[in-house]
Amino acid sequence: MRSTARLATAVVGAALLLGCVSGPASSHPGQAGKRVLVFSKTAAFRHDSIPTGVEAVKQLGTNGGFTVDATEDAGAFTGKNLRRYDAVVFLSTTGDVLNDAQQAAFEGYIRHGGGYVGVHAAADTEYDWAFYGGLAGAYFQSHPAIQPATVDVEDRAHPSTSGLAQTWDRTDEWYNYRSNPRDRVHVLASLDESSYTGGTMNGDHPIAWCQNYRGGRAFYTGLGHTKESYAEPAFRAHLLGGIRWTIGDAQADCRPENGYRPLFDGTSLEGWQQAGPGSFTLSDDGTLTSSGGMGLLWYATSGFTSYSLKLDWKMAGADGDDNSGVFVGFPPSDDPWSAVNNGYEIQIDATDVPEKTTGSVYGFRSADLEKRDRALNPPGEWNTYEIRVEGERLRVWLNGVKINDFTNTDPARSLVDGHLGIQNHGADDQVSFRDIRLKELPAKGN
Repeated sequence: MRSTARLATAVVGAALLLGCVSGPASSHPGQAGKRVLVFSKTAAFRHDSIPTGVEAVKQLGTNGGFTVDATEDAGAFTGKNLRRYDAVVFLSTTGDVLNDAQQAAFEGYIRHGGGYVGVHAAADTEYDWAFYGGLAGAYFQSHPAIQPATVDVEDRAHPSTSGLAQTWDRTDEWYNYRSNPRDRVHVLASLDESSYTGGTMNGDHPIAWCQNYRGGRAFYTGLGHTKESYAEPAFRAHLLGGIRWTIGDAQADCRPENGYRPLFDGTSLEGWQQAGPGSFTLSDDGTLTSSGGMGLLWYATSGFTSYSLKLDWKMAGADGDDNSGVFVGFPPSDDPWSAVNNGYEIQIDATDVPEKTTGSVYGFRSADLEKRDRALNPPGEWNTYEIRVEGERLRVWLNGVKINDFTNTDPARSLVDGHLGIQNHGADDQVSFRDIRLKELPAKGN
């Protein structure tokens, strides 16, 4: 549904992401004053790609609007000095690189909101420091020879992976890890162990992930062994996106995610039906984009009672003048107005009317606008909703931040059993969706 006033957002769009990698230097208001420290000290094996990697991060900073310093001096790890930085990149560090005082300073930095970016051999670092092991997510165990492999991109909303296809074929040195971090971190990408030789993680092989860790943000990628990686546009965009999220210039849901099944995986609309005018177009990259309307694409195979629904979305227009929403709790019908009149809509629309803006339960309850604004990525960049329905209670998370908590008290409506769908609002509204997935939850009373 639509209101007329619009919220202007002055931040970098994802459409600029690849341009930031190789285009001319530019100034980005959302990134002003951000500072990153690249740390590449080694106490064991030393990668010959380190100088190339350091230079690549400096270039990303120049073009992306953040300042980059580089050091191999562990003396930089003091509380006073670390406070200057929004993130520290451990670039193929190896072995025991920090003493006890330096470790304590870094722990304090993370606990007070600092950021960590681990690249490749950062997982081959500080095996006797439990805090670091948790921050990195997993420790290195072994690797086969450098060879091509297929990377399965599991999260296509995070800025480090949103520009990638669902599979990514590339050559690198592919790490095996001592433990599988999936239950502790949010996996962004994993290796298809059938696509190469030497994988030892029994078919579940995370290779890039993110997490909120003890007050700070942490991103790790196992990619980046070779010099050639740092000239590869897709890898540079992957690394830039990880840094942008870590320093807070982009938002994403980095909570662990397990137990969801796809309702729309980017390949088929089996089980979905269009109600009313307009349609959704499925592109080759697995994105659904609305056109025409007012209609509704709804999941007709079954209704749901108690569940967590996750989906990724973005507004196409640079000014945010687009409109859509996610409907839940409505009876099956070929009339899209049935969902409007009997269900509830979680709004996608950059208006300034609180009960009818992004994150609102349309017409019933505004989102917490301060939290919403901090969590929201601008038009052109992907966002993730979690919509959790338990009994008559409906809660909404935006990029991992809870922004709405609504309880239905209308006896003419009920969230306890109903269908779900996504709205195509009108000819001038283009909103895109990816990766609609659902996890059923134990039923709760009203």
